[in-house]
Amino acid sequence: MPYIPSIQRKNLDPLIDELAMKVVAESRQQKNEAAFVGILNYVCTRLALKVIRERFGKMRYWIIAAVSGVFSNIADEFYRRVGVPYEDKQMEKNKDVDLYSLYVHEIEEEGS
Repeated sequence: MPYIPSIQRKNLDPLIDELAMKVVAESRQQKNEAAFVGILNYVCTRLALKVIRERFGKMRYWIIAAVSGVFSNIADEFYRRVGVPYEDKQMEKNKDVDLYSLYVHEIEEEGS
C-alpha cells in the first residue's frame, strides 16, 4: 500500500524525484527506449536490499516473504491503477476479443 502519511511523503519525495531523474538520464544514454526497465529493476532491487541490510543486517525468511509481498503488491496496484484503465481504453478503441464477450455473457447468465 503506497498510501503513507504526508510527512513521510514530504521527506521521501525529493529523494525519489532525484533518483527518478537519474534513472531517466541513464536510460536516455541507451539506444533502446525500454532500457529504463532494467535500470528501474536494478534500482528497486538494490534499494530493497540496502534497506534490509541497514535495518536488519542478516536476511531472514520473513523478510524475504514480506519484501516479495511488497513487490507483488506494487505490481498489482500499478496494474490496477494504470494497466486496467489503459487496457480498457484500448479495448474500447480496438474492440474486445469476441470470446471474452461470450464468456462474460455465460457467467452473467449463470448468476441469474
